[in-house]
Amino acid sequence: MKQLNKLAIAIIPNNGGELTLFRREDEFSIRLSGVRGELMNSRVYNSEQELAKLGCAHIKNKDNAEVLVGGLGMGYTLASALESVTANSRVTVAELIPEVVEWNQGPLGECAGKPLADSRCQVRLGDIAELIKIQQPDFDAILLDVDNGPEGITHSNNNWLYSTSGLDALYKSLRPEGMLAVWSAGADSMFTIQLKKAGFSVQVRTVRARPGKGSRHTIFLAKKPWH
Repeated sequence: MKQLNKLAIAIIPNNGGELTLFRREDEFSIRLSGVRGELMNSRVYNSEQELAKLGCAHIKNKDNAEVLVGGLGMGYTLASALESVTANSRVTVAELIPEVVEWNQGPLGECAGKPLADSRCQVRLGDIAELIKIQQPDFDAILLDVDNGPEGITHSNNNWLYSTSGLDALYKSLRPEGMLAVWSAGADSMFTIQLKKAGFSVQVRTVRARPGKGSRHTIFLAKKPWH
């Protein structure tokens, strides 16, 4: 088997560490410096797709829907979100690290079908928390795929998103009957309680890293009521 070749390095803001992009033929890997190791691999993306499918299921036939994706990664969540909404809807992706956007504009983007080239896609460079703090009911769905879920591993500022004030801001950023979908590496009963305290009705789904096999990941589906 051929070795992975290092293609590029990106520094995560606020002392978050270093991301490295690797490639081996048609396989890509993004790794975090230190003990965490591989964050994502272009061959393992089913749970990212399921995040978008589940989070956007309620708006698949809705005209002019607005979706916010937190974290571009390798583009799989974004691509799945675009497939899950109508032709006149818009999907905004918030990405903290400019280099990750650049990587997805290059050969890496081919893995997910070049979703950034879709005319319905809008990129917002910067921390998704700053976008959420505006607290305008602008979105029908918010899909969070940052770090490992409510732990906030790669970017400690992401911890705010899962705090009481962060969940309150997310709630206020959703339109009535809007859906917050959160990807997590594992189950977290306390986070379910926090979501309910914020006013959401909550369902928890378990999905596999690959179709029918691989690691089990958790998707929190938190719906804002109509009132």
